[in-house]
Amino acid sequence: MPGGADVRVLVFHSRDAPEERTEAGVRAIREIGEKAPADKSFRTRVSSNPGAFTSGNLSKYNAVVFLATTGDLLNEDQESAFREYVRSGGGFLGLHDAARAEPDSDWFTGLLGARPADDSPTDPQRAVVEVGDRVHPATDGLPLEWARGDVWLNWKQNPSGQVHTVARVRERSYEPGQDAMGWDHPVSWCHDYEGGRSFYTGMGGTAAGFDGANFRKHLSGALQWTSRLARADCQATITDNYEATRLTQPNQPDELDQIGEPHGLDIAEDGRVFSIGRGGGMPDAPVVTDWDDPQVGLGQGTLHVWDPRTEKVTKAGTLDVFGNKGGGDELVKNEEGLLGIALDPDFLENGRIYLHWTPHSEIDRETHMAERRVSSFQFDLETNKLDPSSEQTLLSWPVQIHSCCHAGGGMDFDSKGNLYVATGDNNSSQFSDGYSGNNPQPDFQGVSFADARRTAGNTNNLNGKILRIHPEDDGGYTVPEGNLFSGDEAGGGKTRPEIYVMGVRNPSRIFVDDQTDTLYAGWVGPDAAEPSTTWGPAKYDTFAVITSAGNQGWPYCMGNKQPYRDRNLPDPSKPLDWYDCDQLKNESPHNDGLVNIPPARDNNIWYSPQGGGPDYPRDENGLPSYQPDEQLLRLPWLKGGGQAAMTGPVYQYDERSNSESKWPAYWDGKWLVGDFYDGEQPRHALVMDPANAGSGGLPVHAESLDEIVPAGEGGIRNLMDWKFGPDGALYAQDYGRGFFTADDKSALWRVTYEGGAPTPLPGDLIRDRTS
Repeated sequence: MPGGADVRVLVFHSRDAPEERTEAGVRAIREIGEKAPADKSFRTRVSSNPGAFTSGNLSKYNAVVFLATTGDLLNEDQESAFREYVRSGGGFLGLHDAARAEPDSDWFTGLLGARPADDSPTDPQRAVVEVGDRVHPATDGLPLEWARGDVWLNWKQNPSGQVHTVARVRERSYEPGQDAMGWDHPVSWCHDYEGGRSFYTGMGGTAAGFDGANFRKHLSGALQWTSRLARADCQATITDNYEATRLTQPNQPDELDQIGEPHGLDIAEDGRVFSIGRGGGMPDAPVVTDWDDPQVGLGQGTLHVWDPRTEKVTKAGTLDVFGNKGGGDELVKNEEGLLGIALDPDFLENGRIYLHWTPHSEIDRETHMAERRVSSFQFDLETNKLDPSSEQTLLSWPVQIHSCCHAGGGMDFDSKGNLYVATGDNNSSQFSDGYSGNNPQPDFQGVSFADARRTAGNTNNLNGKILRIHPEDDGGYTVPEGNLFSGDEAGGGKTRPEIYVMGVRNPSRIFVDDQTDTLYAGWVGPDAAEPSTTWGPAKYDTFAVITSAGNQGWPYCMGNKQPYRDRNLPDPSKPLDWYDCDQLKNESPHNDGLVNIPPARDNNIWYSPQGGGPDYPRDENGLPSYQPDEQLLRLPWLKGGGQAAMTGPVYQYDERSNSESKWPAYWDGKWLVGDFYDGEQPRHALVMDPANAGSGGLPVHAESLDEIVPAGEGGIRNLMDWKFGPDGALYAQDYGRGFFTADDKSALWRVTYEGGAPTPLPGDLIRDRTS
């Protein structure tokens, strides 16, 4: 490989390069090399002579820097020598104008990764750089949000996915011009190229910028990697380095032998993947909707196990559930069934599985009521079979089944053995014009099915909540400290101590990071396509980072405390006062809990058909205008339409694992958020700021996963659940293309990393300059 233990860097610039900027860049690079610790130091040589590009001369240098270079600088022989230098393992660092060098060379374009757009801005502007890579030596330790002045280039083609992007510039923080890139605007990236290492940054367009401590740190890390003084992974976000494999086959005719109607998964420490089916059958299977028929809504909740040792699926068991009524009107279809699964923290020792479900045996066909349960079951670890007779019911509560929808279902454990259970608001999507589900008028035999103040907004009801309990060995549970209520408020009988979070609409998926015990949740919003100056915000699907007990707002407030309008009897069509998100009152006639309830708090992510994070100017009382032409989209990287939020996991990189398919360390700590739909809806990895994530802080950085967790008809189109396994691979359920059934696209998938180890390889790393 070029260079040696006496590390040398060649800094090349054009003869007509801007003098002040060139001198500032040279001074910065020279001082970085001279002031570095002995094991990271290097010597710098500067040249504007293309004649330096010979095989013999280049072989002396560990890395070559293009500092201020524009136009066609190298002749054919010189470029050939440079190409051979890179192919033999040399390093390249390009700064700013380097992207304009050798404009007619396809090879140099490949080395760079992108070319500037013709109408890129030319004047310095202050902007915010989002530092998404938290482990690369060029970005490790930099601020999450790095404000600095520079000349920000746009790109003819976005290199994301073809190179490894380590930082992006936030376009809404400056004026990007007519060739703006949008939310995904790479500014620094790297990749392994034809045997060598290439790092490029679009920064370095001003002389003053080279004096900044953070920019020098950025350059120092880039030089360490290109010079073989440090290893780094520059393959982690290149989409071709990931492979998605369907693990289950289409079901046999009239059988659910591979997968049921997908509704959640969990993964054991030995790699077995447990997949539940809600209760829908095959697309042509008959359903019973007549309440006079004892089999009304009868379905088979299924449990399937994929075993990595055999790479085969076992149908582990079934439960008779209520909820299989097919599609149709709100008063016909139903979302109850087998809704959630969580393996006991000691599952491989005790074989205990927790299921969240609606047993058909407990429905009342006269009152249209049912019982929802969280139960433990025994699973035979040798035969991969569930024992239905082993059921122990931990917790049960009533749900109305006269009308669809919003059953929720997700479950997960924290590090203390507490079980979190997500429940939907058990409320119809209709009767409120798609805004707040707060219409008290419709009911069946005295039970409201259109007023979520009865459920999600009620301190004494377990629906529309995230519960937190501690299962005990005797089949019961205790309530941990720190939940939202003690049960003794107002003399007792007005609150449920199991409630950890209230004010959620339909949280199908939750995830608990067992390293921090932080809860990550997402829930589906109502149906209004547009905001209303009469009733409030449009439909918002929501994601939240939850670090303490509280109220997320539904059905009173959404997003960042944007209120709805109250309504009540005798005329629910008449708008009353706007809810005060900080001093909420539940004045529903169906409320049997507290009237004064906890204040709503901000959520981290909300999105509508208009885009991500809609916000509006507010009046002196804090009321948003809800005028579409005054809307500000605070999260431009996502958009709704048809939308159904499906929160994913936070990746936990295990450096001790020898799995060849684990995702790289780059993803460590990043939160995956997705949507059931796969258009402009979210399927992203996020960086959150720990300082404000638990208080509604917006994501610092987002990047699309559409090509890694492949969207589209041939991929994982309708995302239902996704989790990382102990092998570090991602496992995901595709719901299928219908509704309330399992079709030939319903499947379990696995997404593995195939990109290889960080570079340089250990044997090529320069460890000691004196050796």
